[in-house]
Amino acid sequence: MHRIKPSLLPSLLHPLLAHGFHPPSLKKALGIALDKPGKPSYDSPSSFRVIVLLRTLSKILERGVTSRLSAQATICSLIHPLQWGSLPGRSTRDAALVLQHNVECFHRLRYKVSTLFLDVKGGFDNVESPSLLSLLRRKGVSPYLIQWVGSFLRDRTCRLTFQGSPRSFAPVSVGVPQASPISPLLFVIYVASLHLEIPRSLIISYVDDFAVTVASPSYRTNVRLLQKSFSPLKRRASPINISFSVPTTELIHWRTTRSNEPPCSLPVQLEDQLFYLQSHLKWLGFIFSPTFDLRSHFSRRYTLANAALATIRRLSPPGMGLPPYLCLSLARSLLAPILLYGSAI
Repeated sequence: MHRIKPSLLPSLLHPLLAHGFHPPSLKKALGIALDKPGKPSYDSPSSFRVIVLLRTLSKILERGVTSRLSAQATICSLIHPLQWGSLPGRSTRDAALVLQHNVECFHRLRYKVSTLFLDVKGGFDNVESPSLLSLLRRKGVSPYLIQWVGSFLRDRTCRLTFQGSPRSFAPVSVGVPQASPISPLLFVIYVASLHLEIPRSLIISYVDDFAVTVASPSYRTNVRLLQKSFSPLKRRASPINISFSVPTTELIHWRTTRSNEPPCSLPVQLEDQLFYLQSHLKWLGFIFSPTFDLRSHFSRRYTLANAALATIRRLSPPGMGLPPYLCLSLARSLLAPILLYGSAI
């Protein structure tokens, strides 16, 4: 459409942005309910994942607003410097490198280091529009952007599609749509206040994944500090309708490769649940061990690359299927990113 008539889309979208208005016809979403694999039972809604399909024309406008709001995010200090998601030039690799760098710095000071990995419960579904708009006003964001964000989040509807669904649109009164290009940016702005200032500690996040790292002369003190830091974090999250999924919390006590001490097995207790040291844990697609030994990570990448290679081979059996040059292109575009993910660490 844009190639045929380049002036059409800008003439449609520019007035909407200039007047801070998102039309109701673009706020209707289609929710596809997919079952999560490996669940023991599918009697609960939590056993399903809803993939939201949005209007294509709306996504074009949302992408433009995301670009403008990203530019103001740095100027207006909308996002905490240790939040590594949803901005250009910030990636999972940056978050993992910052975590590793700070752990190694604490080790050089002869401190014991521990990290608690937390996951925001619900994430995008819990963003409250009035609180978000109030935050944007306080930070000095352009009024037309605030007006458009308010219009974008207001009066949204969604129709769920599954066997036996009512096929009617229902109002969505809270949250940001998960499939929208602007939703991750709005979410990280919303949770920026969760980066607390704690002595000899660091809170790193990537969208809704948080890592709380503490350092002290002993692991026992670290456990106490982590338990103590969770309470103010929880209190700070409560007024903005954010909570952490405690059952998915993971703990790791970092060690140097030269350490002769036995691994620490002290657990952290949060809300009457005990979380013990993990020999390996997965965060942002990286598999970490207490000594930053990434052999397990690259074994996993190698397994995934082999699976991708097997798929490519099935596309081109001898004498038929894709020509060799297309298979080579597929192999390069698929295998290299899979194998090299995490190589910077």
